[in-house]
Amino acid sequence: MRVPLLAVLMTLATLVPRPGGAAEKTLLVLGDSLSAAYGLATDEGWVSLLADRLDRLGLGYGVVNASISGETTAGGLTRLPGLLESNRPDVLVIALGANDGLRGFDLKTLRTNLSRLVELGQAAGARVLMAGVRLPPNYGAAYTRGFEAVFSEVAAAAAVPLVPYLLKGVAEDRGLMQADGLHPTAAAQPVILENLWPAIEPLVSGASR
Repeated sequence: MRVPLLAVLMTLATLVPRPGGAAEKTLLVLGDSLSAAYGLATDEGWVSLLADRLDRLGLGYGVVNASISGETTAGGLTRLPGLLESNRPDVLVIALGANDGLRGFDLKTLRTNLSRLVELGQAAGARVLMAGVRLPPNYGAAYTRGFEAVFSEVAAAAAVPLVPYLLKGVAEDRGLMQADGLHPTAAAQPVILENLWPAIEPLVSGASR
């Protein structure tokens, strides 16, 4: 099957452009469609809104969005070493795992992959933040509870901050979700940023090489 050009382009990390001067530090977002502004203009996504905020605050950050729709933790593991080498981020936001859960992947593998992603980021000198998600109830109580617990367990073991529910206040509001019921609308993106900001702010305020 021919791969659309757009899909090829989305495999590349994107530097979110800002009008200010040269960035002194870098924040890297490694995520899936929830961070890749799926179905939206790129500048409507929460990552772009974050870049705008960092620029307004004058914190000297460039934001690199390495999020790809459909990405899993295994795919993130494949790409992260190269991203760390080329971008040398001061802050790394890991927002992966949703597609692992939606596909019913083994939770032990999910835990192993997330742990390794955090380890790679820390070894490269980045301050790491994890963002978790929740699954629809039709996946069964045992799996959904276990899925959510993985994020808490990995974050606690690695002593990194965790935003347990990236879509808090969004997924529960059908008006903030696109027609597919999986992806947030443009109106939801500021809410997502506010969910993340209390955890991001201390990292960007104090991060330095």
